[in-house]
Amino acid sequence: MKKDIHPEYREVVFQDTTSDFKFITRSTMTSNETVTMEDGKTYPVIKVEVSSQSHPFYTGKNVLLDTAGRVEKFRNRYQKK
Repeated sequence: MKKDIHPEYREVVFQDTTSDFKFITRSTMTSNETVTMEDGKTYPVIKVEVSSQSHPFYTGKNVLLDTAGRVEKFRNRYQKK
């Protein structure tokens, strides 16, 4: 590899802000915030809104959308033309 052209690849913590789930992985992302994990080491924290702990596909908690209202809106909008 050429020197000084690749970003630093290090261990970071991704934290799900909705479920407070944290996991350690390797990434090139950077952050000014840090957290101390159970192993006693300090890692940079990258906050994410969705992870496998909060995504409906993985949790099985699907949110019902108001599709009937959307369909009626669409029909009303384009029925006139």
